[in-house]
Amino acid sequence: MKNWMRRWLTEPKVRELDPDAPEYTLAHRDVLRNKPLLRRLFEGFYRECRRMDERYFRDSPGKRLEIGSGSSFFKEVFPDVLTSDIKPLPFVDYVARAETLPFEDNSLRAIYAINVFHHLPNPRLFFKELERVLHPGGGVVMIEPYYGPIARFLFKRLHASEGYEMNVSAWETEANVGAMSNANQAMSYVVFVKDRKIFEREFPGLEILIDRPHTHLLYLLSGGVNFRQLVPDAFGPIVVAIERLLTPLNPLIAIQHTIVLRKKSDSNQT
Repeated sequence: MKNWMRRWLTEPKVRELDPDAPEYTLAHRDVLRNKPLLRRLFEGFYRECRRMDERYFRDSPGKRLEIGSGSSFFKEVFPDVLTSDIKPLPFVDYVARAETLPFEDNSLRAIYAINVFHHLPNPRLFFKELERVLHPGGGVVMIEPYYGPIARFLFKRLHASEGYEMNVSAWETEANVGAMSNANQAMSYVVFVKDRKIFEREFPGLEILIDRPHTHLLYLLSGGVNFRQLVPDAFGPIVVAIERLLTPLNPLIAIQHTIVLRKKSDSNQT
């Protein structure tokens, strides 16, 4: 019954596609462009990234880069953002892995990563790369699956191609993990909450500034890029209003959260 329901809810444009193939990302881009409720959601994500950048990285020069751009239209909202993805897509500026970015040392002010971190096979290499490419005072803004009770319930059941394991001991994933498949959606919890002391000990040059839960109704009712939208587009303002009213309950009901890491200046590193 659960598999039948998931198949029915899955967006028809992506249902038969290989999650690791470029065609899957192109289908996501088409879905995102043709679902106004979903576009509204992602515009909110882009503005969230920019707000965090302007608040916490304001003293840092350098370029702004989105990693895992995939189906994103971030650059349409903020044209100064460079885009990159692991897949060779016609609309990204760079084809590159997050662990080996084609930028000089200390050259980036901000890196944006929306639902990317849990797909990285080796977070430690990513953190080392952050220490290299970020200018002191610059940082990364990540939006990831949250770890509250509603998020835990949903993410363990939503995606057939991804898991949600909060108690893993290793940060590195197995060799059979693809660009979009077999990822652990709980990795932001594992690294920044459960293993926070390990992170702080291994990467003293990076500081965790923000872990902010947000987003629930709009994401669920829009269907995201993988599932059918559950309400008409006209309901968008009502859904947004209700979500704002429920903000005090976000630690319990949120399904996404924002994590902000900043590279310390040399004088502040321990």
